[in-house]
Order: sequence, then structure tokens, then C-alpha cells
Amino acid sequence: MISFRPMITRRNILAFALTLSLSLAVTPGRAYAQSAIYDVHNFGAKGDGKTVDSDAINKAIDAAAAAGGGTVHLPAGRYLSFSIRLKSHVALWIDIGAVLVAADPAKDGGHYDSPEPNPHDLYQDFGHSHWQNSLIWGIDVEDVAIVGLGLIDGTHGLTRSGPGARWSRGAGGRPVSMGPAPTQPQDPEAALRRMEGLGNKTIALKRARNVTLKDFSVLNGGHFALLATGVDNLTIDNLKVDTNRDGFDIDACRNVRISNSYVNSPNDDAIVLKTSLALGEAKATEDVTITNCHVSGFDIGTMLDGTYKATQRNAPDRDGATGRIKLGTESNGAFRNITVSNCVFDRSRGFALESVDGSVLEDITVTNLTMRDVTTSPLFLRLGGRLRGPDGTQVGALRRVVISNITAYNAEPRFASIISGVPGHPIEDVTISNVRILYRGGGTAEDAARKPEEREETYPEPSMFGTVPAYGLFVRHARGLTLRDIVLGTMTADARPPIVLQDVQNLRLDHVEAPHPAGVPFAVFRDIADLVLRDSGGVADLRLEKGDTGTIPK
Repeated sequence: MISFRPMITRRNILAFALTLSLSLAVTPGRAYAQSAIYDVHNFGAKGDGKTVDSDAINKAIDAAAAAGGGTVHLPAGRYLSFSIRLKSHVALWIDIGAVLVAADPAKDGGHYDSPEPNPHDLYQDFGHSHWQNSLIWGIDVEDVAIVGLGLIDGTHGLTRSGPGARWSRGAGGRPVSMGPAPTQPQDPEAALRRMEGLGNKTIALKRARNVTLKDFSVLNGGHFALLATGVDNLTIDNLKVDTNRDGFDIDACRNVRISNSYVNSPNDDAIVLKTSLALGEAKATEDVTITNCHVSGFDIGTMLDGTYKATQRNAPDRDGATGRIKLGTESNGAFRNITVSNCVFDRSRGFALESVDGSVLEDITVTNLTMRDVTTSPLFLRLGGRLRGPDGTQVGALRRVVISNITAYNAEPRFASIISGVPGHPIEDVTISNVRILYRGGGTAEDAARKPEEREETYPEPSMFGTVPAYGLFVRHARGLTLRDIVLGTMTADARPPIVLQDVQNLRLDHVEAPHPAGVPFAVFRDIADLVLRDSGGVADLRLEKGDTGTIPK
């Protein structure tokens, strides 16, 4: 009997590991496990945390690209780096035990690539308008991947700052919670000079196709841990991002799958879809799924180290910790065919849909969200008129939205959940069902008497309206709204009615429960048409074809 023992070699181990790491292949059928592996040490990298290794990494990428494709391997070690330039048909493999460290231009004797000129930078900030000033960037590339169980650390080398948009009109440039804008306008040229040589993104992709990002972690990713603009067929899976500003910004992208990822971002949004004018045209973000993700606003770094500390109270805009999933604020192009499902929000703001720059936001399904310690509105739907875009930009539309199976506990009491269009432009065809939200309570009779301003041109955040007159749901300028199997409540007494409705047409309330003190109505309404209520607020059946001002029960 002859026994056989397979030969175990370093190359076989690498091939096997790479097969696992690239199980979600960049291009279906492409045999990455059999492609050449380019160890960056063979190109001069030291991995000692002291030597700047970006030249060696880029040489390895160039060699792989010249050969028609391959995998650039960073074995265990610390790789100090400035800009790394992705090439088509190349995978960057950051192995377990490897740390790609963003170098500090002030200390490490180098600089990041200069931000490329962009004639289309008027309507979005500096960070959204440039890609090359990043730790890893790719423009006009296809079939690329960044994979592996390693870490990308931008703590000392990436800045979270940058100039805002040159467009300025009224209150739309920044949240009202930050107070009035500076009276002294910034010098655009001086602001750009200050950014020269700096990197303010971990990964930036522009006009790319067939991209996979899988398994690695990011600590302190700068302005964006990921900025993807005009990317078609993007897969993000099993990433862990613990960052000092935005997590994933997906702008004007199609065919996007975000799954199984953790994003902790107390200072800005965790996962946000946008449609800016950074590419010079209003392109849609469409055909997107976000599923099985966890977003949060714990202290920076404490998600990755497992301590989940909660000492930071507010984000830089002076509202509570951010860390949410949002569509908007940049909203020039359309948002279409988007599903968000099976996600956890922890110590963060709630789910937000925002069309304020002319976008048509439609055909959105949101289901199975669990929220705890919600720092602003659990649900925030805003159709506004900021109109940060070319002259003639008109208010867009927000319609055909289905939200179901939402549980939220310990929600900020000042802002309730908000659905708010603007006069003449209602939010349309929204169905919300199977929802349980428990707010902290504490609202007063004075709060109940408040009449929030319209603030049509204001930057969209729930705090733009101040404390709203309902503790559970504030709806203004909406048409075709269905609320079914909803339970609202408070942890302490609240003197506001659960629901306030203004300028709402074609409204259905079916099995909506919300406790309220004696003498406080279940709902207050003004300018309502075609209201049908069943088994809600202690009323079995009610139809109101038209009414100016009233309460339920009367």
C-alpha cells in the first residue's frame, strides 16, 4: 500500500488563503487563486513601520498590471505608505497581521498625490470633488479588489478636514445646529493650498467597474473611509470601519451590495448614499442593497477594540452622535431601487431619506431595523428646497417608500419621527408598518404648542425644526401615507400628543397605538383631507373627508 502526502509549500498556502479571501470574485469566473502573487517585499518593501513602502507597493501593482493581472500581497508587518494607485485586474491583499499605515507628510518625508483638477467642484465640498489625494485610489479602473484580514490605519496620516462647497446660499451649507456660518468667507485658493500634500480619504474610486472590498478593517479613515463615485458593480462585504468621519460614501453608483459590515462613526454618517454633481452631471444611485450591517456612534476606536465606550456626547454639528444609514444630503441625481434590511443602529441617529437638491428619490424598501439609544429621529424623511445645484434646479420628489419591522428603544424625545415635505411638494406614497418606538419622553405643554418653521432651504437634519409638537410622529406636507400596526410610547411622562399632522391628504391609520395623558389628544391635525382611522387612538372607526383643525378623539 502506497501512502500519498501532498506537498505543502508557501505558494500553496497563499493560493488557498487567496481562494478564501476572494470567494466573492471581482469578475465572475476569473481565476484569481491561480494568478501570479506579487509579494511587496520582492519590490523593496520593508514592512517595519519606519520605512515608507508606498513606492515598493506601487511597483508591485505596476508589475501585476503589466502581466495582465495578479495579486499584490502585503504579508504581516507594518507598511508606512503615501498614495497607492490601483490598476485594473489587480487585487491588493492585506494579509492578517498586516497593517497599512497612512504616513504623516509632516514627519515621514513625503506627500500624498495632489488633488486632480475638477471643473465640477462648485456644488460639493473638497472631499467629494477629488480622489487622488487618498491613501488608496483608482480612477477608470476595472476588476480590482482590496481584500484580506489586515488593518488600514489612518490615525496619524489622514486628515478629516477640507474646504466646504464653494456654493453658498442661505442656510443650506451647514446644519442649523452649528449656528450661523462665519461672516468672513473662506479664501478658496488659500484653502486649496492648505490641502496640498495631504491625504483625506482611505480609499477613493472614480468611474470604476467590478470592485470588491472584503474582510479588512479601517481605523480613522479621514474624511471618508471609502468614497466611491460613479462605480458600477461594487461589492462591500465584512468590513469593519471605526472612523473619525464618514464610513462609506456611495455617490452616483449602480449595482452596489453592502453586507455584513460594521461601521462606527460618531462624527458623521456610517453608510450614506449620495448623488452629487462631482462627475459633472446628475447621475443616479440605483440598484443598491444594504443588508446585515451594524452602524454606531461609540467613541472612536472602541468598536475595533471591543470596549464600546460612550463618552463622546455630540458630533461636530452639536447634535448627538451620528453613525447612521442615510440617503442624501447631496441629492442632485436620482435614488432608485434601493433596499435596506436586517441592520442594527446602536447609539446613533436613525434612518434618513433626504432629497433637497432636486433629486427624485423613489422605490425604496426598508425592513428589519433595530435601533437602540437613538440620538435624533428614528425615522427622518425630508423633501426640501436647498437646491444646491445649477440655476433652475427645482424641488424634486420623495415617493413610493415602504418601511416595515422597525424597533427603536430610548429615542431622543425632542424630534420624534419626522415626515416633512414643503408647501406644494408633498412626500408621496409612504407605507410604514409593524413599528415599535419607545422615546425617552419629557415634552412639555409649551412644546406641544410649538409651530415649527418650514425651513425649506435649510440643511436637512431633524434638529432643523427644533423640538416638535408631537412625541411620536410629526407629519407635514404628505400625500398617500399609510400607518399600520404602529406602537409609540415614552419612558417618562410627555405632555405632547403622540401624532401631529399638517397638510396631509389620503391618510390611513390602522391599529396605531400610543399612550397619552388625560386631556391630551391622540392626534392633532390641521388641513387634512381623506383620513381613514381604524382601531387607533381609542377610536374604532373614523373617516374624515376634510377638516381644518381638530383632534382625535374630538
